[in-house]
Amino acid sequence: MMKRTTIYIDDSLHRALRLKAVESRHSVSELISESVRFSLAEDSSDIEAYHARKKEPAMSFESVLKRLKSNGKI
Repeated sequence: MMKRTTIYIDDSLHRALRLKAVESRHSVSELISESVRFSLAEDSSDIEAYHARKKEPAMSFESVLKRLKSNGKI
């Protein structure tokens, strides 16, 4: 089931979406829906990564930099 919604975007973004829609043979609605799906999937992935690592000990940024330097990474 599809729902209809209204969004407000600036003119230059709308122009870019219309051009991409023509070039890709998809509607502006399809492009926006795909972008929202991608964003939500990315959020879901981030949440899974957080839960997988939440028991790891916290480290300060300074400690991370020191470790990277000592390992020759930076």
